[in-house]
Parts: sequence; C-alpha cells; structure tokens
Amino acid sequence: MTAAKALVVVAAFMLSSLTPAAAAGPAVSEQDQACLACHAQQGFEKDLGKGRTLSLHIEGEDFARSVHGAIGCAGCHAEVNLAGHAEERKIPSLREYSLRAAQVCRGCHEEKYKLYEGSIHATLLRMGNQAAPVCTDCHAPHRVQPGSAPAAITGVPCKRCHEPIFNAYAASMHGKARAKHAAAPICADCHRAHEVAAATAGTVLKDACLGCHAQAVESHRAWLPNTGRHFDAVSCAACHAPAARRRVELRLHDVATGRRVGEQSGAAHFGERARAAADGGRLDADSLWTLLREFNQGGAEGKAALRGRVEAASGIEAHQLADRTQAIRDCASCHRDGAFEAVTVSVLGPDGRPVRFEVHKEVLNSATSVETMRAFYAIGATRVKLLDGLLALALLAGIAVPIGHQAMKWFVRRRLKRAQAGQVRAEAAERRDER
Repeated sequence: MTAAKALVVVAAFMLSSLTPAAAAGPAVSEQDQACLACHAQQGFEKDLGKGRTLSLHIEGEDFARSVHGAIGCAGCHAEVNLAGHAEERKIPSLREYSLRAAQVCRGCHEEKYKLYEGSIHATLLRMGNQAAPVCTDCHAPHRVQPGSAPAAITGVPCKRCHEPIFNAYAASMHGKARAKHAAAPICADCHRAHEVAAATAGTVLKDACLGCHAQAVESHRAWLPNTGRHFDAVSCAACHAPAARRRVELRLHDVATGRRVGEQSGAAHFGERARAAADGGRLDADSLWTLLREFNQGGAEGKAALRGRVEAASGIEAHQLADRTQAIRDCASCHRDGAFEAVTVSVLGPDGRPVRFEVHKEVLNSATSVETMRAFYAIGATRVKLLDGLLALALLAGIAVPIGHQAMKWFVRRRLKRAQAGQVRAEAAERRDER
C-alpha cells in the first residue's frame, strides 16, 4: 500500500471515530475533515532537526469558526493534495516558513500587505531583523476572527514583543477600561494595525488622541494659555501620564519642508558623529552647534534646524496614562527652574526610529537654543535665562520704538515750527527795513 493510500485509510478511520461533540461544531468540508483527521491530533508536529519542531496541530472547531474556515485548507495550501501530501517537504526553519506563509496571505490581502510594506515592521525585516513580525506572528491563520482588533485584552499579539509597554498599557486607564469590555483604545487603535510607524515620528499619536477626544483642544482653551503651542510642542502623555519623567527632545527638521530629517546617505551615522563630538558622554552647546553644521553638509547652515518638544522619557512611561482628573494642570511642573533636567537631540534612523543622544541641559541657555525653543517658549515661563533676556529686550524694543518714533516726530515738528516762526519774523523785519 502506498503512503498516500495509507493516509486516506487513516483519515477515513479517524473520521468515523469523531466524537459527537466534535461533530456538533461548525461544519467544514469533507476535504477539510480529511485534513483534520491528522492535524486535529494533539502533539502533531514536524521535526526540523537540531531540536526544532513545527507544530502541525489545528483545532478543528477554531478553524471552522475562523474567517478562513469558509475558504478551506486548500485556499491557502494550494500545493497540498492527498495524493502527494505524504511526500517529505523540507522546511529550513520556522522563520522561513513564516516568510513563505506571508506571501500566501498577500494573495488575498494585497491592500493590507501594501500598508505593511510601509511599516517599521517591514523596514526592520528588510534590514535583516529576524524578530520583525510578519502576518502569522500577529494573526493565527487557523483561528483568525473578523475585525481589526481582538475583543479581549488577553488576545493582543503586540505584547509578545512589547511586553513591558503592554503591561504599562494594561495598568493604564485605557487598559483597565478595555479589560472591562469598555470601548477603550487598544494597541492598533493608536499605532494602527498594519502601517505601524515609529511612535515619535509624525503626528500619528496626537491625531489618534484627537480622534477620540475631538473636543480636547477647545476644552483646554478654557484654562490653558497658548493652547495651540502646547498641542504642537508637548506630547499628550507629558501631562496625562503624571508619574512619567519628562524630557526635552531636540528634533532635527528640514527648514524648507518642516519634516523630520533622517540620516543622510553617505554621511557618517548620527550616533557616531554625536559620540565623536560629545564631551563626557553628552553634547555641550559648542559640540551641538558643530554637529548641526556638519550635518548640514559642509557648513551649509539653514538646511536643517532643531525644534524642541516636551515628551515622556520612555515608551513605557508614555503608556501610563491616568484618568483626566489626575492630569498635570500645574504650570510650574514645567515652567520652573530645573524643570528641563533631561535633554536629548535626535534624528530619524534608517528604520524610522529616532537615534537619540544626551545633551547637557545648559544647552538650552545657549545661543543655539533660540531657534530650537521657539516652538514652545513663553517669556518668563520656561526659565531659560538667555531667552528671557533676549525676549525682554525685544519686548522693550517693541515698546520703545513707537514711543521713540512719536517723540522724534514731536521734536522735529517743534524744531520745524520754530524755524518757520523765525523765518516769518525775519521776513517781517526785512519789510520794515524796506519802508
């Protein structure tokens, strides 16, 4: 008897011995039942060698209830048939198997795959990161359910790679509400499911917050001075995660486009250049200015500039969001001496994530900080003495110039009137002499 015929006999025998409970589950096709005759066995696996195994076990009822149950086994495993299935297939590794499976997913989910290709996950994969997730790392193909996000917090796949951050989320107001089945955001709601970007890149996270809290800007205007400036230059978590440490991040931006700058091709890595310029592990004002000038390709200042932003000091802390009643409302939390203890400078790395380097906090009192701090500086508020002085002078100049102008006009008019009066007297004297 051939291996293929033996497989069919075994499948037929096991189908006849299915329990009533199994038979009562959602229906699958006869062909899929033949597959499940073997694959429903607990512990069914393939030996990959060197102590590695690939699980081949499929829960039949889970598969029948999944979105893939309707297309059946052959919908994804088109190369498999009962006649040739007993032939040995070589699988180099679990990773290689996952990469092949992702290409199968692409056949039906082309639009989602295009979104994925632009994500940081796909970028890391192209850069050779073996831990970067592909389709089957997040979606169990034999159990996948309708909907873009899991209904229960326990079903979130993100925590497998981001466990510390997920634990912070689970303990936050959002995580606690989600655990109680409330309509609270979960990972994909803020970071998106397939087009995942670096958390600090662009305005994705701020847009996500405002997507749910549409009235946030207006409600803050009622009590928060310079509301627009705060929303542009302060992350939501900086105030709504009250236990978080905060830092000022100086981000490199293209002056013409306003976009964040990535490491320029052909140039030394930003981190290496920063380390070379650093003094004692941190950049001082002179080193930072030198680094910026070099980054602008040979001293062409003005192509890239630094912009300051206040944010939570880590991704874990950024997820420790509290109830809004606990949010920081005391302006002195930031606008006081010593508030800006942690300062970093960053540029986007090749994978889209920021490459950061620590900076001496005194850099905020240097001439290089004038343009840098403009986005979130308010005179007398941030306790940056240089800026206080410069802006105080500008304020005095703004007052003095119009006053001086009016005084000069009064003085000139007075001199002109005196001159005119003198000329009139002189002409009158001449007329008297002529008589």
